Amino acid sequence: MKPLARYAAIHGYVELGRSLGLDPVALIRAAGLDPAGLSAQDRWVPAAAVADLLERSAAASGHDDIGLRLAERRRLGNLGPLSMVIREEPDVRSALRIMTRYEHMFNEALHTRLTERNDIATIRLSLDLGGPGETRQAMELAVGVLHGLMRGFLGPTWQPLEVRFTHPAPPDRRSHHRILGPQVGFDQDFNGIIVYATDLDAPNAMADPQLRAYAQQIVNAPRAAPNTTTTERVRDLIELLLPTGRCSVDQIARSLGVDRRTIHRRLATEDQTFTSLVDATRVDLAEHMVAGRRHTLTEIADLLAFSSPGNFSRWFRTRFGHSPSQWRAAHAADRSRVTPETGPSGGPTIDEQD
Repeated sequence: MKPLARYAAIHGYVELGRSLGLDPVALIRAAGLDPAGLSAQDRWVPAAAVADLLERSAAASGHDDIGLRLAERRRLGNLGPLSMVIREEPDVRSALRIMTRYEHMFNEALHTRLTERNDIATIRLSLDLGGPGETRQAMELAVGVLHGLMRGFLGPTWQPLEVRFTHPAPPDRRSHHRILGPQVGFDQDFNGIIVYATDLDAPNAMADPQLRAYAQQIVNAPRAAPNTTTTERVRDLIELLLPTGRCSVDQIARSLGVDRRTIHRRLATEDQTFTSLVDATRVDLAEHMVAGRRHTLTEIADLLAFSSPGNFSRWFRTRFGHSPSQWRAAHAADRSRVTPETGPSGGPTIDEQD
């Protein structure tokens, strides 16, 4: 499959687009992305579609610095759970190594390489979209984010020795110098940042040594493996799309940048089917949601995309051997044995239809 990136990669895009007089929703759709997905920052989408969106936006706005402008709006937290780990690393070098090692957790197309020689450190970035495509804006976004991350560690006055891009210089370089500093080169042999090696030894004032071990448990979890299976990718998307009513194999295939036959074929090689994954996901979600008290049972039926509460009730009884209301009541009784009741049990129940 084509490399994927998370929607968090274009965090702040809508606001930026509007500030430049663009129609962000129309451009998002033109790039083959779902505007509703912007509210689900951890959703995976083809990295090529993200790059295409940035190029379309640059052309439509007449601004050659869309990627850099977007990088200004990025925060460490946009890296998701990995940001917690990076924040607790003792120095910049360690933070960069963690980010490089686990970059697949937020962008499968991005590849980072750190080398050091003669007291100079070079951080090279490359993008593999899985096919041909313009990457100027996406690369400037990646370099801008890296620059912002290092400035976050080293302070607002820090400047790199040089920032390099392989693409030609734009007519107006003011944004590049304002954001990246005075030493920005174009038509170079690589994309990346050159710094003093001693910058990498700078201590991280944000780090708490006692929290570091706990933070690293996040990236050491089994799901953090770089070779994510098709089953894992599809199941993640099912969880996101079920409540929207758009959970179809066609929608998931579009999100992964393939056709539906490819989805079916790849799942078959992993002894799975799309239908079985939808059902397994519903089972896991239903078990937790019914046992909890955040949603009424009617709301849960809707969130799990059942056509009616009665259909949900019959499905639940088949899977769990009890009706949803019986399951909820049993779990409420278990909780009451440990702590006193603190509120209602979650609203009206579904009329049972046996």
